[in-house]
Amino acid sequence: MIGVDEALSRIAGALPELPAETIATRDALGRVLAAKARTAHPLPLFDQSAVDGYAVRHADVQRVPVTLPLSTTVAASAQAARARLAPGTAARIFTGGLLPLDADTVVRQELTRRKADAVTILKAVAPGTDLRRQGEELAKGSVVAAAGARVTPGLLAALALAGAHQVQVRRQPRIAVLISGDEVVPHGAPLKLGQVPDANGPLIGAQLAQWGVPPSSIDYVADREDAVRTALASAFERADLVLSSGGVSVGDFDFIPSVAEKLGAERLLWKVAQKPGMPLYVARRGASLLFGLPGNPASVLVNLQVYVRDALERMLGRDPRARWRHAIAPARLHREQEKTFWLRAIVSADAQGQLRLETLSGQASHMLGNLARANALVRVPGMNEAERVDTLRWLSLYD
Repeated sequence: MIGVDEALSRIAGALPELPAETIATRDALGRVLAAKARTAHPLPLFDQSAVDGYAVRHADVQRVPVTLPLSTTVAASAQAARARLAPGTAARIFTGGLLPLDADTVVRQELTRRKADAVTILKAVAPGTDLRRQGEELAKGSVVAAAGARVTPGLLAALALAGAHQVQVRRQPRIAVLISGDEVVPHGAPLKLGQVPDANGPLIGAQLAQWGVPPSSIDYVADREDAVRTALASAFERADLVLSSGGVSVGDFDFIPSVAEKLGAERLLWKVAQKPGMPLYVARRGASLLFGLPGNPASVLVNLQVYVRDALERMLGRDPRARWRHAIAPARLHREQEKTFWLRAIVSADAQGQLRLETLSGQASHMLGNLARANALVRVPGMNEAERVDTLRWLSLYD
């Protein structure tokens, strides 16, 4: 049995690489950039007004009040040609309007008084006031976002404004999910005596969808060696990641490890010194990585959050270490002697703004009821680990 960090290291060293693909920026929400995204033109695109007001030559408004005739009006719209501002005149201009040639200042309308075709400037302003200069934010060819950035609505808007009509992103991972167990019945199906409704399929599917990588399939597999073989062989052929639940312990019907290896999979690890989720099995076959998750729902949750999410982030070119945060430990803390304990908890800020952890009841591996309140999965070092426990590392269950 190996420790959590060793398990993470072994998985990181065996991950399949996801290729890059080019897609339209409008379709990139939630995807991860595979290369730097650059501006196709400067931002702002041209010299423009930052307010509704009047474009002037600063030399004409150094002494106020001063009245200037209006020579033109510039709306925020397409222009046949760039207007030129004659000396001793002003141009009515609106927010985003193209600054006339020879204008070097904008006086916002709150500082003026308009009468017919003339405007009186009532207050002096500094040269260059309320202008947005071409390229002052980003020059043409500047980096808008680095490789590994996830495309949020804000980044998508920035890419659109920067003229990036296409972006390079990592291909979405293909994920196949296998739910084993003759006692497990798909959600919503009638139950017979001795059967239980499936929680793992909905849990895995929802968790992956929340991360932006929904599974391509969720299949139910009987506790027979031939059924497991058929399901695993098919999943290996079509998926980058294969996630199974159940069938990885030492029972007579736990076929996942043995069948995977008969199919040519190379074992990376089996059993991690952690609770819950100890009988985790991970193997690689060709370009596919198999995560054999234990059958208890809390064990599935732990291994999804800690190992599967770590693998997904790395495959997409992101640093999974950024997910980990710190909070002050509770006064009373349950610890295992030689295992990392994964605690479902509530993290909240105290009156001083410090993050603190609140433990919840119902921490057994078959229990999920406390997830209605929990927002964090907390790493509690074993008694044999030389780590401080006044502050603890944790993962958000909702990021």
